[in-house]
Amino acid sequence: MSNSLKRKMTIAKGQYGPLVGAIDEGTSSTRFMVFSAATSKLIASHQAPIKQIYPKEGWVEQDPMQIMEAIRECISKTMEKLREMNIEPSDIAAIGVTNQRETVIMWDKLTGQPLHNAIVWLDMRTVSLLDELLEKIPNKNKNYFTPLCGLPLSPYFSATKIRWLLDNEPSIQLALSEGRCCVGTVDTWIIWNLTGGANGGVLVTDVTNASRTLLMNLLTLKWDPLLCKFFDIPMNLMPKICSSSEIYGLMAEGDLTGIPISGCVGDQHAALLGQSCLKEGQAKSTYGTGCFLLYNTGHNKVDSHHGLVTTIAYQLGKTKPVYALEGSVAVAGAAFNWLKDNVNIIEDVTEIENLADRVLHTGDVYFVPAFSGLYAPYWQADARGIICGITEDTQRGHIIRASMEAVCFQVRDILEAMHKDCGIPLTKLQVDGGMTCNNLLMQLQADLVGIPVVRPQMAETTALGAAMAAGNAAGVDVWDLEQTQGNADFFYPVILEEDRDNRYYKWKMAVKRSFGWDT
Repeated sequence: MSNSLKRKMTIAKGQYGPLVGAIDEGTSSTRFMVFSAATSKLIASHQAPIKQIYPKEGWVEQDPMQIMEAIRECISKTMEKLREMNIEPSDIAAIGVTNQRETVIMWDKLTGQPLHNAIVWLDMRTVSLLDELLEKIPNKNKNYFTPLCGLPLSPYFSATKIRWLLDNEPSIQLALSEGRCCVGTVDTWIIWNLTGGANGGVLVTDVTNASRTLLMNLLTLKWDPLLCKFFDIPMNLMPKICSSSEIYGLMAEGDLTGIPISGCVGDQHAALLGQSCLKEGQAKSTYGTGCFLLYNTGHNKVDSHHGLVTTIAYQLGKTKPVYALEGSVAVAGAAFNWLKDNVNIIEDVTEIENLADRVLHTGDVYFVPAFSGLYAPYWQADARGIICGITEDTQRGHIIRASMEAVCFQVRDILEAMHKDCGIPLTKLQVDGGMTCNNLLMQLQADLVGIPVVRPQMAETTALGAAMAAGNAAGVDVWDLEQTQGNADFFYPVILEEDRDNRYYKWKMAVKRSFGWDT
C-alpha cells in the first residue's frame, strides 16, 4: 500500500465517526450521499437530474458527459453541506459507486470524450439485431447461453448494445482499429473518469455489472471466450472484472482527491445489500423507473426454468460470490410518467396516490404497460401496452389505480416464478425505491401478493448498499455488515385470497392480449 493511501486510511473520527460516500447514478438522476459507517444514518446528500434522449421510437440515450457533470455537482454540493456541519473531507474513508445497469458507453481513452451517447438499458434498437443472432442458434433458442451467463438473449442486456455500436458508428470503428476505444457500463465510465480519466484512469467493472452483459461466465467470473466470439466483441476491449468490494483506485480530483473508491455494485444488487438480504432465501424489490426483484440463493447458482435470470448478487473481496435470481420489470414508475407526460391524465406524479384513493377499485380495468415489450418472466419483445376492461363508467381514477395495480401484478408474476424455481415461498417482501413512499401502492402490493410488505424507514437502500461495500473493503474496514439497519413499516394483506386470485387471473388474461403487437 502506498504512503499516500496509508495517510488517507488514518481517518479522522468526527462527531459521526468515519463516513462513507456513495455515488448513486440512476436512470433519471444522480446523487451523492454520505453515510455514517457506525450508524448507517444518512448525513448529507445532493441530487441532480439526468436527461434522457429519444432519437427514434424505442431508442433511449443519455449524454455521458452530463452524467459526469451531475456526479461532480452532487459531490461538490454535498461537500458544501458537510462543511456547514463542520465535517471535513478527511472524515470520508471511502467511496462506493452504484449505477443503472446494462447501459453502455464507448469512449476515446486518449481524449476522454464519448464516441457516442450512452445507450440506456431501456433501449430497444437491437431487436432486429437479436433476430439475426437467433438465426445462428439451434431452434432460435433465446435461452441457449443461460447455462454460461444466466441470461436470455434480449435487447435488454449490454452485449447487443455493444455490438450495435461497433456495427453502426464509424468513429467507434476507427477508434477500435487505432486502439483508442474503451467500452463499459456506467460504473466503468464513472470510475475511469474519477481515477484520472485519460491521465491514468482505472478501467474496471465489478461482477454484478459484468453479470448483466451476456458476456461473463457466472462460474469463472471472467469474460467468456465463447460468448465474446458469438457477439464478435474483442475480449481485450472489455474492462477488468473485480469484486464488488475492494480498492480499485484513488479519487484524482476535487475535495476527495486521494480517497479510495472501494465499492462498485449495480443498483439492484446494492439495494439487496442495503436491505441486509445477506442470507439465502431473502429477497427485495426495488421500485423506480422499472421494478427489480432479487432473491438471494447463497453460493449456489440456481438456474431458472420459469423466466427469471441468474445473476451475481455480490462478491465481497476475495470471498465466494453470492448468487441471486432476478426478475426485471421494464415499466413501473415509468407508467406514472406516461400518464403525466403522454396522456395528461395527471399533472404531477405526486397526485397518483390521492387520485387513485378516490375510487375503491379499478372498475375492472387492467393496464399492461408493455411500452417496449415485457421482461421477466415473459421476455416478449413484441408485446405492447394495452388497457382492457374500459366501459362507459370508467373514470380517470380507475386508470390511475390500474397503473398502480399493474406494478403489483408484475411483481407477483416474478414472485410466482421464484417460488417455482426455488420451491420455498417468501414470507415477506422487503421493498425500497422512490415509489415506496406511496402508501396505497404498498398496501395494494401486500394485498395482491398475499404476504407482508416491509419498507425500511431509511429509504436510500441503494446508495447505502454501495457505501456498505466500500466501507467493508479490505484496507478500509470501517463498516460492519452485520449491524442493524433500522426500523421499518409493515403493510399486511387485507383482502380475501379468492379476490386476490380472481384479479390476478384477469391480469394474466390482459397480459396475453398484449403479445404480438410489434410485427
